[in-house]
Amino acid sequence: MLTCRRNLMIHLLVLVLSLVLPTAATIAQAPLPNETQKPIDPRNFDTSVKPAEDFYQYANGGWMARNPIPGDQSRWGSFNEVQERNFKVLHEILEDAAKQTDAPKGSNMQKVGDFYASGMDSSRIEADGAKPLQEEFDRINAMNNTGDLQDEIAHLHTINARVPFVLFATQDAKKSTEVVAHLYQGGLGLPDRDYYTKEDDNSKKLRDQYLTHVAKMFELLGDDVATASAHAKTIMEVETRMAKASMTRVVRRDPDSTYHKMTVDELNKLAPDLGWNRYFTTIGLPHPGNIIVGMPLFMKEINGMMTSVPLRDWKTYLRWHVINGMAEFLSSSFVNEDFNFKGTILTGAKELKPRWKRCLETVDGEIGETLGELYVQKAFGGQAKTRAKELVENLRSSLRDRISKLEWMSDATKQQALRKLGAFTVKIGYPDKWRDYSTLDIDRGSYGRNVMRAEVFDFKRTMDKIGKPVDRTEWGMTPPTVNAYYNPSMNEIVFPAGILQPPFFDANADDAVNYGGIGAVIGHEMTHGFDDQGRKFDADGNLKEWWTKEDEEKYLARASIVEKQFNGYAALDTQHVNGKLTLGENIADLGGLTIAFAALRKTFEGNPKPPSIDGFTQQQRFFLAFAQIWRQNIRPEALRLRLNTDPHSPGRFRCMGPLSNMV
Repeated sequence: MLTCRRNLMIHLLVLVLSLVLPTAATIAQAPLPNETQKPIDPRNFDTSVKPAEDFYQYANGGWMARNPIPGDQSRWGSFNEVQERNFKVLHEILEDAAKQTDAPKGSNMQKVGDFYASGMDSSRIEADGAKPLQEEFDRINAMNNTGDLQDEIAHLHTINARVPFVLFATQDAKKSTEVVAHLYQGGLGLPDRDYYTKEDDNSKKLRDQYLTHVAKMFELLGDDVATASAHAKTIMEVETRMAKASMTRVVRRDPDSTYHKMTVDELNKLAPDLGWNRYFTTIGLPHPGNIIVGMPLFMKEINGMMTSVPLRDWKTYLRWHVINGMAEFLSSSFVNEDFNFKGTILTGAKELKPRWKRCLETVDGEIGETLGELYVQKAFGGQAKTRAKELVENLRSSLRDRISKLEWMSDATKQQALRKLGAFTVKIGYPDKWRDYSTLDIDRGSYGRNVMRAEVFDFKRTMDKIGKPVDRTEWGMTPPTVNAYYNPSMNEIVFPAGILQPPFFDANADDAVNYGGIGAVIGHEMTHGFDDQGRKFDADGNLKEWWTKEDEEKYLARASIVEKQFNGYAALDTQHVNGKLTLGENIADLGGLTIAFAALRKTFEGNPKPPSIDGFTQQQRFFLAFAQIWRQNIRPEALRLRLNTDPHSPGRFRCMGPLSNMV
């Protein structure tokens, strides 16, 4: 799934499963410098390699050689190419909006134009430095006791500071008709808890680099070198303690492991020093009802830290996370140091993205449906949506056939599986109902303050869902997003407009290309409903056992084969793919490919044999189309980070793994 600040709910729910990790006839396009024009272009091949020996290299080697990674990127592939095409459209929208200084107050044009203009006002941003955060720093500095600390944690949650834990609102996994509050682990500055606990050389080096980075940021805030260094050590000590109490990514994949429903009274017994009645009142939710606690042991540790960690250290910790979360929106000294660590050190990116692109991503992340509505009006027509719906139903039929014919699954489980498949809700392109941002004030003043107001708005918007009927029209991605997802609690598959263009979908291409591209994507999201974790949710979106014990055992035996297969792939030096972490996505890739191919073959029935194109049969073009959606070049730093944190396998193995299992 692609990351943006705005969709916190989506990022924290490990089972809202996406295609990633961001139509020719209906999208306003401008060819990129190295973009091919044919749906399957022989220039992209590496014919020095036999397709039976390395199909990924054969299908993509030419493209990879011609497409080095741009300096401001950590990887470059099909997703990035499409994203850049969308950026061109969005850039034009934002530039036009920023020029309209007389746009009606509160209109979409005014909000996106003013937000973008405030981000492009480099003179003001440089003059302000860290001033947009001064009010937050003053609040932190004024804390005198544990009660003040409780209040400050509550306040920081309203501006999306995820410390030392996270609160969000979404459906109850076991009662999908209700929206409830969820508490989740958080509070770390490094990408994952393992970075604090592993003792390999790379992890030790990264911790040293993190200490240096934290100290530099404190220096930029005005601390002297010695004080800044001491603060950095404090941060490492506090976060390491949190990391050791944190649940691993692999364990978090299991929805049962993160489901612990409690009343406020029970929560007070679990972690009394967090003052939950006071906390919920402070955030404007005095009667939260039941709360789902993801990690009770983590919350117990935070409870102990409330009194065992000195208040001065809490002040340092909270101050750090305010600047860490907001640095990218401040003056260049903060932006550059933030990029040095999060960009260069963590991902290998060589250059900071241009300001317009960073501002565009912020507007999309903070008020994405406002920008998305303008994007759809400019760039998305009905042809792609109609064709995509057609493909979805063909893929649904293919999966229905496959489930019906499974020899190892009992009739009782099949009936429930088919009911779930039939109940899939399909969303394509953009929401039927756009989000209402009328109460959000955006102006051409402080960029940082615009961001913080947007965060406060969204926090209140999500908390207001609690106790109200579930809004099944809501989307978890913005329309220009180059991605797709399955949401188990909604039992829905979602395909934003942004991905409905080449090489994923091409209205002018033959069926083989579209089934191998967007067809495999559609099948991927459908299969998530039946992967090792998605299968635990029923047709109504409830975490509920509906498999017979015998069928479950047979399923898990098959899933373990996929896990072991991907464990065997060495991706970087001696570092292998984590088969358990990536299992759900690997199953979805295999399922998506399998049912898409079956759906394509079904189109041949009763029809004349389709002619070859450029010497390739329809079947061959299907597999070439599948391979090309995963083509990418990636920097070693980014690959290492993804191997540690990403539930998706690297592109090469997303292609080669499923293909090797086709029969």
